[in-house]
Amino acid sequence: MRGIFLTLLVASFIYGAEMGSLLFHGNCVTCHHETKTISAPSATEFRQRYRDAFSSKEEFVSYMSSWVKKPSHEGSLMHDAIKKHELMPELGFDEDALKIICAYIYDTNFVEEEKTHPKR
Repeated sequence: MRGIFLTLLVASFIYGAEMGSLLFHGNCVTCHHETKTISAPSATEFRQRYRDAFSSKEEFVSYMSSWVKKPSHEGSLMHDAIKKHELMPELGFDEDALKIICAYIYDTNFVEEEKTHPKR
């Protein structure tokens, strides 16, 4: 029984990471390149800023997914980016998808990913 639970746990983690990558690369990179600031802050930049502000993955995911669902200047930790690029628009993602994307962002070192997959 313990082996089945462990297998399901590992499969769930792999599925979550793959789904997060798919959702991020299918949607977010339109504005948020992994490592370069172009039309919006890079994923590396906002990942670090929000990871520094929240002590756990759960807090990071909860805050960031809520903020992306309804972006506000007051709730942002990146007023400098808003001044430069304007406030992120509301995009209409459902909360579950946002949590998957935010968990992926929290867990992903985009600098290392770019070295491994340079064509992204």
